[in-house]
Amino acid sequence: MDRRTLLKMGGMGLVGAGLAGCSARSAPAPRGPALPPQRPPLRLAPVRAGWDRIIRTTVGLRPHRPSGFLLRADRLDDTTVIHNYGHGGSGMSLSWGTGRMAAEMALAHDSRRAAVVGCGAVGLTAARQLQRRGFAVTIYAMSVPPNTTSNMSLAGFTPTSGLVDRDLRTPAWDAQFREAAEISYRELQQLAGRGFGVSWIDRYSLRDTPPRDDGDGVDEDEEPLLPAHLRTGQLTLGPGEHPFATRYAVRSNRLRIEPAIYLDALVHDFMAFGGRIEIRKFTEPRELAALSEPLVVNCTGLGARDLFRDDEMMPLKGQLTVLVPQADVDWGIQGGPPDGAPPGVLGVHMQPRNDGIALGGTSERGVWSREPNQEAMRLIVSAHMAVYSAMRV
Repeated sequence: MDRRTLLKMGGMGLVGAGLAGCSARSAPAPRGPALPPQRPPLRLAPVRAGWDRIIRTTVGLRPHRPSGFLLRADRLDDTTVIHNYGHGGSGMSLSWGTGRMAAEMALAHDSRRAAVVGCGAVGLTAARQLQRRGFAVTIYAMSVPPNTTSNMSLAGFTPTSGLVDRDLRTPAWDAQFREAAEISYRELQQLAGRGFGVSWIDRYSLRDTPPRDDGDGVDEDEEPLLPAHLRTGQLTLGPGEHPFATRYAVRSNRLRIEPAIYLDALVHDFMAFGGRIEIRKFTEPRELAALSEPLVVNCTGLGARDLFRDDEMMPLKGQLTVLVPQADVDWGIQGGPPDGAPPGVLGVHMQPRNDGIALGGTSERGVWSREPNQEAMRLIVSAHMAVYSAMRV
């Protein structure tokens, strides 16, 4: 790639796509003595990003509910329905918590037979939490892994991703969220290294300004809903201490989830504990009331819009472009969008997985199309190519 092409692709906002740093090296040196790096330079294997290494682009519609996920018990004739949906891009992160909270609501019912509607991360974890409390559970779903929305996610512990509109939060909902996040964080930690596709990974936030430390070693710009003890401590690497062309790279430890492994493992666990799965589509609430189970946990995500007339439900369209796997890449990044990017392109997000190097960074509010956005794909891939080509190795 020649320099003119790289510069054309690269002008990035917060991240600079690695190119802001290249411009800075050609500018006059700042006045005053330069401070030496405080740590030895970090060396990372760069991603071999290129158009010829793309193996697929996938689309998922995150089930966003502007006022946040719904966790509530209702009556439908003689059937108790516990709603557990609307997690946005945080379903993988929060589902163990909301699943346990839904299961504890279910304990108030006399019966120990339950139906769960939905077989993504939210439905599977709710089913497992019910099983742990002695329920016989049947999952009813139109699709099962690998054909669920959860399979299309970047996936990790990102509990505030696409979750709630700031002006619609209430103190009661915030408390419910924090309880779900606490539970899920502990559950996911216990799955690491046990064949569930859950592991710890270093993630680097690329930026040209230092983070604002809130006093406990974490960036107060990140995840303001989340209590500090649920955010691992961060390390700010300054100029010369990291291989990226931005001035700063903020390293943090993050839980990574590999959807293909994780969801299959949950299905295996559910079946091993006596669970049943029935492929079925529901079009009216009365069809739920006709089930033999007197207790139903509704984990239908976007499906709740039509099934329960929840007009608040809307999609946040996200897509991933996946490159050929690289065993030597064991780190991830996030950063700001390319200059001039449309609103749906949020930035660069990279996470390595066994099934490929996942590149993301899009969220198109209210877009129902499942076709890849080719312009967004070109912007995201070009921005990633610029970041890795500018790395010092």
